[in-house]
Formats: sequence, C-alpha cells, structure tokens
Amino acid sequence: MIRVSQLSKQFPLPKKKRESTPDPREDGRVFHAVRQVSFHCAAGEVLGLLGPNGAGKTTTLRMLSTALVPSGGSIEVNGIALEKESLEARRHVGFLSGSTALYGRLSVRENISLFGEAHGLRGAALNSKIDALLERLDMTSYAGRRVETLSAGMKQRAAIARTAIHDPKVMILDEPTTGLDILGASVVMDFIRDCRDRGTAVVFSTHHLHEVEALCHRVAIIQRGTSVFEGSVDELRERGQGDLATGYLACLD
Repeated sequence: MIRVSQLSKQFPLPKKKRESTPDPREDGRVFHAVRQVSFHCAAGEVLGLLGPNGAGKTTTLRMLSTALVPSGGSIEVNGIALEKESLEARRHVGFLSGSTALYGRLSVRENISLFGEAHGLRGAALNSKIDALLERLDMTSYAGRRVETLSAGMKQRAAIARTAIHDPKVMILDEPTTGLDILGASVVMDFIRDCRDRGTAVVFSTHHLHEVEALCHRVAIIQRGTSVFEGSVDELRERGQGDLATGYLACLD
C-alpha cells in the first residue's frame, strides 16, 4: 500500500519570473507546485489521480517514485517511510512517466531484461518474468524488434513491462493511455486490472473519466497543488447528483 500525508514541493522561481504577474501558487521567491496533498491506496486497489493540467499531478507522482525529494509531508510505501529509507522503498515501486526511457537500438526483450538485471534478476527467473509480461501485454510477436521501429502504442507497452519487471507492490502510472489507440488503451487497462487482481496497489493519473469508472475503487483530485477530494467513485458521482463529470467539476470550483 501507499499513504501520502500533507505532501508538498516547492521550486525556486527564476528572478525574471518573480518580476512578472504572480501565480496564486507563487510566494515570494518560491513556487508551490504541490502543497497539502494527501491520499492512500491499499493493496489490490486502483486510485485515480485527477486534476486539470498544471494541477501538480505529475510532480506528486514523481515524489512517490523518489524521482523528486518532497519539501514536506510524508510518503509511506508498504510501511516504509520513503523520506528515511528511499532506497528500500524504491524496490517496492514501479513508476511509468511520460518520459520513461527505453533504448531504441535494443529489442523489447533486451530493454526489459536490462531493467530486470538492474533490480537483481538473473537467468531463468528473469526470462520467465519477461515471458509472462510479454504475454500479459500482448507483445510476444514483436519482442525481438528494436524499440526504435515500434509504434507509440507498442513502445508504451514495452515501457510498462519495464516498469513491472520486478513485481512492485505499488505501481505508479502517469497518464498511461495518453496517445494510444483504442486497442492499445484496452491492453493497458486490462493490465491495470490484472495488477489490481494480483494485489498490487495502483495509482494512476488520467483525464479520461471512463477509465476511472472502469478501473478505480477510489479517486483523489488535486487543484492548484492542493487536495480537494478523496473518496470512492460513487461518492464523487454523488457530488454531481449522479454524474461523475459534474461531480469532478464541482470539486474544482
């Protein structure tokens, strides 16, 4: 599971920016990208992280992955305090971002193998995990192709397999279906369901409410770097008098 409490992240403002009309999140020489964000996701749950562009979702997810160090608050991964034991916590986390790196000149299998080895996997155990992921993500037919020759959807599946090779207890996915066609998005959504059914805690950001309805147990909404809602999908729908989109927009007012 993962638990986030009063998370915050500030960035220094360039001098030129300080002289312009201030953003509400600016405070003197500091930009508050995230402040007072809290939510949790238990094993076997899917949490949808929602919010408009620039709300702080990606910054939040990058802190959960240890790619960014929080300015304040706490993150607990399977009982491990991330701020105290980030290396140990990282072993339990798989993180997919829009810039997740793949090596273009290596094949799909070689890319997954490389990241598996980075997590200490070797030999038959590694190959078995790769074969299972290739099948789960419907990639067996092009596992030997170089990544640079693949479509965007194929690359995204390969990136997800790279993220999941070490069987993380928590999967953090930043807009995993963006830019995918219907078939590619369907494969990714089926994979998220499979992770959920295997007991993984899955946190993913999206702008697509049909994905929230299809996958999520619970929802957290961020607006201007601050939590404005955390609850079940049904509770969010109730805010909109039966309509999920209306409930979402009501939280942003």
